[in-house]
Amino acid sequence: MYRTILWDNDGILVKSEDLYYEATREIMREVKVELTLETYRQYFLRESGGAWHLVRAQGHDPRFVEKLRAARNELYGRLLQTRDIAMDGAGEVLRQLSGRFRMGIVTSSKKEHFEIIHRRTGFLPYFDFVVGEGDYRRSKPDPEPYRIAIERGGGRADECLAIEDSERGLRAAKGAGLSCWIIPTPLTADSDFSGADRIVADIRRIPDLLLNSEKDVRP
Repeated sequence: MYRTILWDNDGILVKSEDLYYEATREIMREVKVELTLETYRQYFLRESGGAWHLVRAQGHDPRFVEKLRAARNELYGRLLQTRDIAMDGAGEVLRQLSGRFRMGIVTSSKKEHFEIIHRRTGFLPYFDFVVGEGDYRRSKPDPEPYRIAIERGGGRADECLAIEDSERGLRAAKGAGLSCWIIPTPLTADSDFSGADRIVADIRRIPDLLLNSEKDVRP
């Protein structure tokens, strides 16, 4: 059975992906770049490079792009402070699992945004550790963040379960040798999750699946 649960943050514990898309789209519109939902999915949820190359393609220099990125981060931070962000059922699930499993968050979220998010959710006391910005050199879909999480969890890869919502998160988890369950969101529902060990429709199903089923059960 699993000993450690490794949770993605954005899209799993909190409803922040829509806000990140909204902030990025609004800032790019200021320079006449239309960030479509499919483009966002490709460059942010399947890959990790972002879509700022669309701005550079218009002839803007790197310093201008960095100003836009900073403006996006500021807008995103404001949205995080004013919108409803806790995923429905997440707090209840964490309470049920607390003390039964060692738990960590593995996230690509910027520290400033992560801190805003969890000052509002109050979820951090349920976790034993966080692997986030500054803890790794290569972010998801590279497996490095999950390899670090396995070490911090103090166990073996086959004792850990990753819970993700995106293709890049799935690739990172599987690259680290982990089992990975996917909870699709409206932004990721049409993704290729063929490598997942299980697809779960709702986070509120997680405790029952963890506590009442064997690790090797497949979808």
